[in-house]
Amino acid sequence: MDPVQKELLPPSLRSRPVAQVGILVPDLRAGMRTWTPLLGEDDWLVYTYGPETVQDLTYRGAAAGFAMRVALAGTGPQVELIEPLRGPSIYHEWLRERGHGLHHLGFHVDSIAEAIEDFRDSGIPLLQSGRGYGLDGDGGFAYFDTQDTVGVIVEAIEVPKRRRPSEDPAD
Repeated sequence: MDPVQKELLPPSLRSRPVAQVGILVPDLRAGMRTWTPLLGEDDWLVYTYGPETVQDLTYRGAAAGFAMRVALAGTGPQVELIEPLRGPSIYHEWLRERGHGLHHLGFHVDSIAEAIEDFRDSGIPLLQSGRGYGLDGDGGFAYFDTQDTVGVIVEAIEVPKRRRPSEDPAD
């Protein structure tokens, strides 16, 4: 992201590098088969997120019940493949409007609550969020409407101290 685009983000994100590239795929297993040789990575971590595994989900300002299955690989930036399972969600909106492919750029933050406040103070709307997916009830993600300025959605990610064990990628 060039310096001019960085100015489009809230102050707390401007000095942070892109930590994740999020890509919507129609089928997670097929997506992993496609992306493994492209990345040179085959050690995918797989998680299903939804009401059963995330304590607090919101979509467009209201409590939500969306679900998705994700596969994570690599670092600097990490690639996240996302298969939407249940909506409504911003994933389903994106698919209707743009189809599969690049969806978001993610930035690690120290506090998801502070990131949400920083975006709000900068006039950037919160689209969707989730909190409490770590083993200790920490960790959170929040997606913001930066499509008109950045060209994709921006995600703030509070990485939990301890994650659940990865699911079997073959399932």
